[in-house]
Amino acid sequence: MTNVVFICETCCLKDGQMPGVQFAAQLRDHLVSDDAEVRLTACMNMCDEPMSLSLRANGKTTYLFAGVEATDVADAAALVRLYIAAHDGEITDARDAGRLRMCLRGKVPAL
Repeated sequence: MTNVVFICETCCLKDGQMPGVQFAAQLRDHLVSDDAEVRLTACMNMCDEPMSLSLRANGKTTYLFAGVEATDVADAAALVRLYIAAHDGEITDARDAGRLRMCLRGKVPAL
């Protein structure tokens, strides 16, 4: 099963920086041996709280996060690993994901 992390490449911070591309590259480096694909995508409509990311996989719950900071790469990698380990995508204990557990903005049940 492929677990996909989508990172918004168009999220723009107040200072004009667009950290998505660099964040995705750093996350790929952290997840090199994990069953996860990191993809860039255009706007995920979380513009009030940049940067956004989502987690998706067939048969798993989908998650949407916003307010992710450039320094959250290690927490994002931990979050992805929790998602990979969750058979149905339901992360029941997100403490390993650090600050990102407070950045959850939406959850969509699996089909």
